[in-house]
Amino acid sequence: MPKHYIAELNIARLKYDINDPRVADFVNNLNRVNAVAERSEGFVWRLVEDTSKGETTLILEDPRVIPNLSVWQDVVSLEKFVFQTVHRRIYARRAEWFGAMEKMHFVMWPVPAGHLPDLPEALERLDMLNTHGPSGDAFGWDYARTTGAWRNGRCSDTAA
Repeated sequence: MPKHYIAELNIARLKYDINDPRVADFVNNLNRVNAVAERSEGFVWRLVEDTSKGETTLILEDPRVIPNLSVWQDVVSLEKFVFQTVHRRIYARRAEWFGAMEKMHFVMWPVPAGHLPDLPEALERLDMLNTHGPSGDAFGWDYARTTGAWRNGRCSDTAA
């Protein structure tokens, strides 16, 4: 068993309310994309809200900001899911549903195997990346030594 895994946080702000028909394609594909993630090689865990208890996670006190927090065995496994599965098609359409963020909104960092990060920890890592730049403690795709699929799979903001 590896000593460390990779955690990732990605936050995005919807352009419209979650119930708005203009984001319906995104909302309608969430379960499908999450199911693919959970079946992907290298997937360890993802944060799942218990909405049945009325619990929702507010980031920046904004109900349109959606966090995605997960843990993977390694960067390559995460990269394959993001850029080589159905997730890529949804990612290609992100400009339809999400507005541009003012700061970096994606971060990865190593976590001890068995550790499940919470949102405060993840937001601290994102702040670390935004404040100090990439390091072994908080980084993005450019810093990670990976297969490079993200370079070929990166979609332009205008992709549909």
